[in-house]
Amino acid sequence: MDLPKNTFKSTLLSGAQQIGYWCTIDDPTMTEMAAGCGFDWLLIDAEHTGMDPKAVLAHLHAASAYPVQTMVRPSSLDAAEIKKLLDFGAQSILVPYVRNAKEAAMAAEAVDYAPGGIRGVAGITRATRYGAVDNYTRRAREEICLVVQIETKSALDELEEICATPGVDAAFIGPADLAASLGFPGQPSHPEVKAACLDALRRIRAAGKPAGFLTLDYEFLSEAMEAGSCFTAVEVDSAALRRGAMASAARWKATTSS
Repeated sequence: MDLPKNTFKSTLLSGAQQIGYWCTIDDPTMTEMAAGCGFDWLLIDAEHTGMDPKAVLAHLHAASAYPVQTMVRPSSLDAAEIKKLLDFGAQSILVPYVRNAKEAAMAAEAVDYAPGGIRGVAGITRATRYGAVDNYTRRAREEICLVVQIETKSALDELEEICATPGVDAAFIGPADLAASLGFPGQPSHPEVKAACLDALRRIRAAGKPAGFLTLDYEFLSEAMEAGSCFTAVEVDSAALRRGAMASAARWKATTSS
């Protein structure tokens, strides 16, 4: 059996826009529903949710029958956790809170086997199709996409060095944590935060790497795409559910009170 192709990575490297959806609800049926909605990629978030690697596996299963690519965000820059996610078949990893080039190099080591990295070797895993993929250990890194998340001032200060780190495939701007790091907690759309994010996106592209972004501020999303974001998350499942529920409640309350 051949190594499964990571079309998210190949499309990313072509520069074409890919629209994403953030999965935070720990219910695989919700991810399965999202997988059929037409998004190019889904982010399964194990950083700001209760999901552990075993829970993530259920979400990977849920999405696997649909023409959508999945990316997983581990809880932290933790090589042991990343190893489990890769063994479970995740091919795109978004490492949060990468603050400098040294941490970017640690992330790159976590997704690669020796001699280039420190990923432990296991032959009978979901990633290898339980031993059926020919030469998996030698070829796995070809289809693994490592994205580092830029969300601190220190990361902005070393952005070009981070992008130049061998093994880093792309960089993603997280405006919420970046806002806090810049002195504007809870204000990801503050003008100074927006300016820093848009400048960072341009710098990532100028460094020759694909740039990604997430915000629910639709005007900001458009500006981010213009600045160079080419894998752009436009919705979060829990936010979409809450908006829909609030709109339904408001509509029917207005009807019954008139």
